[in-house]
Formats: sequence, structure tokens, C-alpha cells
Amino acid sequence: MKVGVLALQGDFREHTLVLADAGATPIEVRTPQHLDGVDALVIPGGESTTIGRLARLYGLVDPIRERALAGMPMLGTCAGMIVMATRVDGGEPLLSIVDVAVRRNAYGRQVDSFEADVDVDGVGAVRGVFIRAPWVEEIGPAVRTLAEHDGRPVVLEEGSLVVAAFHPELAGDGRLHEYLLRKV
Repeated sequence: MKVGVLALQGDFREHTLVLADAGATPIEVRTPQHLDGVDALVIPGGESTTIGRLARLYGLVDPIRERALAGMPMLGTCAGMIVMATRVDGGEPLLSIVDVAVRRNAYGRQVDSFEADVDVDGVGAVRGVFIRAPWVEEIGPAVRTLAEHDGRPVVLEEGSLVVAAFHPELAGDGRLHEYLLRKV
């Protein structure tokens, strides 16, 4: 199974490692042509404004949105959650494919980063690294919360789309990626 990893900035390599460990073939996605033939897509963390600027520059926004609306499974972590959200406090939505409102950098600055185990419905305990993480302010009626941390949703699912406020790949935890692969 081929899984694309949006490779527009540096935070994508760890995703390729956990996907390979899960038995998938990771494909770096930088152009719309790279999306051809992938069965799922991971949108990693990084800086959501930079991801948005580069995704627009390379013509990836509409092709990714079309694949999501056609049912292709996707996982967005940290900034990936932000670019998949329909509403962004203090910013402009990019893909608008998951019916959530998020607030960027809500868990604090880089020095406020932390790790925590998060119990994810259907997955189990996942180690998450929260780095300038977003939090979810509102959830649409079709969105299901899979996990919370300190009373806030941190893993959500809408159909074949999964978003997480943290980085499981930085802890070497591939269980959310395996969950994504089961949707293919």
C-alpha cells in the first residue's frame, strides 16, 4: 500500500519511518502528480502558514481536497490538523475538510512542549508530543472525538479523515498511522 506524506517542510521524515514500519510504502508528495497512485495521505506538522503557502504555490490544495472528498483516508498531525480544519482562529482555513474549529499554538510556546500518553478509542494508548499544538474549540455534528487530554479533544475523526493535535511520530509511535492504514 502506498501512503503519501506531504513533504513541504522538514517534519515529514519521521512519518515515513513509522509508515514503513507499519508495512506501507511511503511516497513523498510535493506536486499533484505525486498524489497519483497513493492510497492515503499524511499531512505532518510544521508551520501551518508555510504549509499553506507551499501547498498553494505547488497547486496541491484542490487535488488534496478532491481526494479527501472522494474518500481517500488522511491523517493530519499538529499543523496537519490546522490545515485540514474548516475554521482556524487567527488564521485562514486551507483544505476545509474536517468540520472543526481550531486555535493555533494554544498549548503554548515551544518551551511549553510536553509529552503525554493519550488513550485513543480503537487504538489504545498513544504517546503524543505536543509542540505549539493546536486545540479544538468546536466540533461539527459528523466529527467523532477519539481521544481527549485534560478534557480537550486531541484526536478526532470525520469519515476517513483523522486529525491529532500532537506528533505521535516524534515518539516513534505508529499506532495512529496503523489506524489510518486500516481505513484504506
